[in-house]
Amino acid sequence: MEAKAICRYIGSSPRKMRVVVDLIRKKTVDQALEILRYCPRHASKDAIKVLRSAIANLYVKLENQNLEPGKIFVKEVYVNQGPTLKRIMPAPQGRAYRIRKRSNHLTIVVATNDV
Repeated sequence: MEAKAICRYIGSSPRKMRVVVDLIRKKTVDQALEILRYCPRHASKDAIKVLRSAIANLYVKLENQNLEPGKIFVKEVYVNQGPTLKRIMPAPQGRAYRIRKRSNHLTIVVATNDV
């Protein structure tokens, strides 16, 4: 059984989020939470939130079964690019520099070891 959680429009670039997400792919949920908890990057806070939501979604699906956290693992994790906000910053001699504020969509799928 598997469940997924999606968080959209996260305010960091997809490249920065992928660095964090690559650390937890194919790990058990316990290991993934520990890795994210001690990861110094800001994107790990958003990843913890989505991972906990995916775990809760799995518990809701399997409401009548006893489920141990050691038997749940992160099956899929991927980051897609969200919309980019375009801003203008003044530059010397009347020019303007474009600033791209990127966002991303994070998807985490968790599953049980039982088939």
